[in-house]
Amino acid sequence: MRFRSRRSFAALSVAALAAAVLLPAADPASAQGYPSRPVTMIVPWGAGGGTDATARIIGSLLEKELGQPVTVVNRTGGSGVVGHAAIASAQPDGYTIGLATVEIGMMHWQGLTELTGASYTPIGLVNADPAGVQVRADAPYKTVNDLLAAIKANPGKMKASGTGQGGIWHLAIAGLLRDQKMDPAAVPWVPSNGAAPGLQDMVAGGVDIAPVSLPEARSLIDAGKVKSLAIMADKPSALYPNVPTLKSATGSDWTIAAWRGIVAPKGIPNDIRDKLVAGIQKVAGSKEYADFMASRGFGVIYAGPDDFAKFMAKSDAELGATMKAVGIAK
Repeated sequence: MRFRSRRSFAALSVAALAAAVLLPAADPASAQGYPSRPVTMIVPWGAGGGTDATARIIGSLLEKELGQPVTVVNRTGGSGVVGHAAIASAQPDGYTIGLATVEIGMMHWQGLTELTGASYTPIGLVNADPAGVQVRADAPYKTVNDLLAAIKANPGKMKASGTGQGGIWHLAIAGLLRDQKMDPAAVPWVPSNGAAPGLQDMVAGGVDIAPVSLPEARSLIDAGKVKSLAIMADKPSALYPNVPTLKSATGSDWTIAAWRGIVAPKGIPNDIRDKLVAGIQKVAGSKEYADFMASRGFGVIYAGPDDFAKFMAKSDAELGATMKAVGIAK
């Protein structure tokens, strides 16, 4: 009996092995059946902000494409490092994705992390809000060239604000001055807790320039308290098409924007990546997304994985050069 039991066990083992060889192996990282459970979208910034709002509308629309819930999780801290690190270190199985922001091209220059845009699998660029050149409505400058001439004639006299020291809008004005062969310190930066307090300070006369995005300045522009002299983009804004680009006004090629894009950890299987890419492309091209972003004044832009990767690399290089010029790069 003992012998027959062993023989039966052996026969079963051989049969099981044969079945394993003959039958296709189940691949847990295959797009077949993906997703079979909820997907988590990590946001490196707090609830209630523009990045959070963008993530939540994308998540709600992506659910329809994937057929599974997309849960937005805010992972804040470290000036964006905590959330971006959580995305990069997640399992590359398609069940954790994230909304990366422009800061991924800034943090490593400051020595805060070794992460860069190349640390992720790009899925799609979904938003970009270029910097503008905002001044008080009663300022004597009619054009951005008038403003630049005044800065050149009186270096250090005019001040700017709209974010913290070394933030995206600080780099916007610094990069513009650098592009115009002027010392970035020619316009001292006054740190603020964001665009809104910076703009209010400008309206009150505390500073002279707020190089923030047009959506952020929208309410004050519409109220007649602020005017925009230029936008640091390749083409005019749909929000204010009469505001000239720097290129058309000055010939400058300097562009900079706060951007957001969907990324996944490195190593995600190609078929799962392609399913996410297709979903995000549909979301970014949908009327629901366009209407939501328009209601917030946010810019809608889409770039697929390859172009998004090139976009991040270009942004990183330009931001690094500007941060070095300003003296805030390690």
